[in-house]
Amino acid sequence: MSTKILPESEVRPNLSHGDEGDHERFSHYADKNKITESMVTGVPIRALCGKIWVPSRDPKKYPVCPECKEIYEGLPKGGQPDA
Repeated sequence: MSTKILPESEVRPNLSHGDEGDHERFSHYADKNKITESMVTGVPIRALCGKIWVPSRDPKKYPVCPECKEIYEGLPKGGQPDA
């Protein structure tokens, strides 16, 4: 029997609010042009909070992701992403 030693890897903390399903209950902030492109091409994009998804729902029907909102409010004015 042999024992394999796995190489060290960077461990990043999970900073999301609650479990992974929570992301599905919110609308997320991302670059408006990338949202449109993703909806057309089906290529996933990354929200400010880190969620990776293909936008497909009306974001006005969902509350804004608290993480995205906090990051968005800390951005300098001008050229900010949309929900």
